[in-house]
Amino acid sequence: MAETFITIATFQYSTEAQIIKGRLEADGIQVFLSDYLTIDTDPLVSNAIGGVKLKVLAHDTLKAKHILSTIEKFSMDNDGNLVSCPNCGKQEVELFSTIKNLKSFIAFVFGFLSGTLPFYSKDKYRCNNCDNEFEIDTK
Repeated sequence: MAETFITIATFQYSTEAQIIKGRLEADGIQVFLSDYLTIDTDPLVSNAIGGVKLKVLAHDTLKAKHILSTIEKFSMDNDGNLVSCPNCGKQEVELFSTIKNLKSFIAFVFGFLSGTLPFYSKDKYRCNNCDNEFEIDTK
């Protein structure tokens, strides 16, 4: 009987998936990544094809999901502390990139037309609790 792989997580970029893959393999779980070569070749298609799929054998599903649940999903500062939202104080903050001004939009369009990644983007943080968007001084 053939063993089947089950998708337990998806990632926008293969780098995230490779890190999680290494963590799971360190615990003896066989992992298969689907669509990572396509996304590495053209990152702009990630949303269209559903991202990089992280798959494990069916009998390892519960163990792998438990390991994934123990990995911190929120942003940390340069000292390794969770970032707190200045609005509500919760530590459920994620980093995201945004295109909000003319300079970043033009850079995105140029990068899109030339087939390269956008080389100008503004990183911000968003609180999952109150949807507050903010920046942190990292100097």
